[in-house]
Amino acid sequence: MTEQSSKDRVVVLDFGGQYSHLIVRRCRDLGVYTELLPFDVPAEDLKSERIKGIILSGSPFSIHDPDSPRCDPRILELDIPVLGICYGAQLIAYLKGGVVEAGRKSEFGRAELFFNRDSALFHGMNEGGRLNVWMSHGDVIRKLDGADIIGYTSNSPVAAFRISNIYGVQFHPEVHHTDKGDRILWNFLYRICGCERNWTIESFVRDTIDDIKHQVGDGRVVCGLSGGIDSATTAVLVNRAIGDRLTCIFVDNGLLRKGEKEEVLKTFGTDLKLRVVFVDARERFLNRLRGVKDPEDKRKVIGELFINIFEAEAKKLKADFLAQGTIYPDRIESARAGSGKASCIKSHHNVGALPEKLGLRLIEPIRDLYKDEVRRVAKELGIPQTIINRHPFPGPGLAARIIGEVTEEKLRICREASHIVEEELKRSGWYYKVWQAFAVVGDDLATGVMGDARRLGRIVTVRVVESREAMTADFVKLPYDVLEDISRRITNEVRGVTWVTYAISSKPPSTIEPC
Repeated sequence: MTEQSSKDRVVVLDFGGQYSHLIVRRCRDLGVYTELLPFDVPAEDLKSERIKGIILSGSPFSIHDPDSPRCDPRILELDIPVLGICYGAQLIAYLKGGVVEAGRKSEFGRAELFFNRDSALFHGMNEGGRLNVWMSHGDVIRKLDGADIIGYTSNSPVAAFRISNIYGVQFHPEVHHTDKGDRILWNFLYRICGCERNWTIESFVRDTIDDIKHQVGDGRVVCGLSGGIDSATTAVLVNRAIGDRLTCIFVDNGLLRKGEKEEVLKTFGTDLKLRVVFVDARERFLNRLRGVKDPEDKRKVIGELFINIFEAEAKKLKADFLAQGTIYPDRIESARAGSGKASCIKSHHNVGALPEKLGLRLIEPIRDLYKDEVRRVAKELGIPQTIINRHPFPGPGLAARIIGEVTEEKLRICREASHIVEEELKRSGWYYKVWQAFAVVGDDLATGVMGDARRLGRIVTVRVVESREAMTADFVKLPYDVLEDISRRITNEVRGVTWVTYAISSKPPSTIEPC
């Protein structure tokens, strides 16, 4: 059992709702260790004195859909406090014999909730018994015999209820649009579940280092460095636990950002004093990528080569473990966590890519963290701000930003154009305001005029997004003068580019990286 799993905790059962992960985040922010589990986890697995509360998430399904997700009904008999949110509340009502039907009017957006101020869930809230809350549902709990109705709206007669220590709310307390939503969750965690504050970044660092010490024992660990915040945080955590029995392997795959090799070797080898082995594998990667056009195939080629290189280096070092910087969104997008109904959006070379032939055991110390939590851990560990504030970079490197086959020309254009994007954002003060910014290049050509001649050239697409945890993202509305400077520099300084475009798609429906 790990240090984290031995903590008192609250679990969120994921029914596929868009806010499932946000519930986890809000509870952690309130100081309680919280984790996400699939909706169909057996009740027996939740019989633990360590589990202080269970939250049932929302869902895109109706309770009346034939394939709607259902939890083990025995969960409601465990004598553990339960909070159902939206679909979760409807499911509780359905399992308790209530009437859940299609609403005459759907409720999406803000609604006024009238609540019972004497209820433990609304304790300490003296807003005249009224709150603005965020609704997102079509079905309505029409009737629930045996329940205390502790809240209603004009369209939802049972917008909040209690049955013993089981609560349900039709609205979403986890979103910031709900007034006093954090207070409602606080009341559930501390007043109803009796949780103690046990989740801080400091406690995570302390417990994780102890956990690594226990897991590794006298063994040796290798860790792949990419220069990004995830691998950096992983490496420093492991180093704090076992010292020089960690060796970091930095592979130049030819798909790095401009100047990245030099910066990584200086930061980790010279500044942080970690043991770093450098492997120049540029030709191997680029040769293997020739003719490969499909994005998923490119990821698999890169992942396989990384594994082969790690196998060779690990044998030289006689390593026992491989440490990886897998974070929670990686596992979600690879359909390795959550509801079990998730599709595989894309594979990650550091997720599930460790074949048994390596003979290495896996360490993933930040696997349950979101990106902004990783940054907070990195700050606690004293990792340089140049790494903490650096924009995320995909595992497959620039290959994820090249549409179609990876060629030397497209690599050059992508690398130089991305560097210009970052330089201009830093110059204009926008770099640290956004989540990620880069350039994309594909096979499309567009006619331009250079000098007095018409010439075909590449189209470069600039992508700048804002996000918090990478599960969702929106394009950044950059000022026109900043976009103009970026466009002018790319077309003037990057040979072979005639057009520059700006991507204005959000995630969803798009992903952040194009490939």
